[in-house]
Amino acid sequence: MKKSIYPCIWFNGNALEAATLYQSAFGNTTINVANAVVVMFEIHGKLFMGLNGGPHYEPNPSISFFKVMASKQEVDAAWKTLLDGGKVLMDLNKYPWSEYYGWVQDKFGVSWQLSLTNSAQQEPDVYPSLLFTGAQNGRAEEALNFYTTLFEDATVEIISKYQPGEHDVEDHIKYAQFTLTGQRFAMMESSHQHEFNFNPGVSIVVNCDTQEEIDYFWLNLTEGGREDRCGWCQDSFGVSWQIVPSILGELMSDPQKVPRVTEAFMKMKKFNIQELKDAAL
Repeated sequence: MKKSIYPCIWFNGNALEAATLYQSAFGNTTINVANAVVVMFEIHGKLFMGLNGGPHYEPNPSISFFKVMASKQEVDAAWKTLLDGGKVLMDLNKYPWSEYYGWVQDKFGVSWQLSLTNSAQQEPDVYPSLLFTGAQNGRAEEALNFYTTLFEDATVEIISKYQPGEHDVEDHIKYAQFTLTGQRFAMMESSHQHEFNFNPGVSIVVNCDTQEEIDYFWLNLTEGGREDRCGWCQDSFGVSWQIVPSILGELMSDPQKVPRVTEAFMKMKKFNIQELKDAAL
C-alpha cells in the first residue's frame, strides 16, 4: 500500500509564524496553505503540516527533525535563526558522525538536528527522527521491524548499534535510517535520563485512498496502543499517527459542506469515508 506520509507539528495558534521562521532558516521553503486551523508547508520538497491545535500538547525532542545541509555557512545561518528564543540541546561542533553538527530547540519547542552533508553525493534533506527513551528505550529495533513490515513500500537504509564502551546499552540502536513510502525517518535510543517521551506534539499523517487502507492501518497501529478522536491514534510505542482519508481535503474545501463534514468526523475515532461523503450531500 503506497501512501502519502508526512509529519504534523502541533502549535498553539502560531503555525504560520513557525513556518515563516523555517523559511528564513532554511530557504527553499514554501507555504502552500495557511488558515486558522492548518498551515501546509514544504522544506526542500518535503511536506509538513502545522496544526493550530491549542495549548493541549507541545512538541519535544522525542521526535526531532534532521536537516542535512550542503555547507557550514548554511548550517551556521540556520542555527542562528533557530536559536533566537530557543535553546541548545547539543553544541554545534565536530562529532564522530558528522564534521559539523548541532541540536537546537526553537522557540516553538520544535527540535532540529542540523548536520553538514558527509559527502558530495549526499543530497540536502529533512526528515523526522524518533528517540526512544524511558520505558520505550530498548524497543527501537522492534519498532523498526514493525513499521517496515506494516508499510508495503519500506526500506531499511542504515542500522548502527552501540558497541562496548560507547556509554549506552550494548546492541541498542545508536542510529537507524529507513523509509516508509518514500518518507525517510531516523531512529535512535538513549538509556540516559530524559524529561520527555513521545506525545501528540509531533504525529505522522498517513493519507489513505480507500476504507480498506484506513481499516488496515488503524487495526495494526492501535494494537497495543490507543484510539483517539478524528483519525488520531497512538501505537504501542507511544508514537502518534493520523490515519486520514485523502478525500477529506476536497470535502473540506467547499464552505457549504464544511459544517456538515466537520460535525460528522468529530463523532468518529476511525474515519469512515462513506459517512463523510453522506454528510457532504
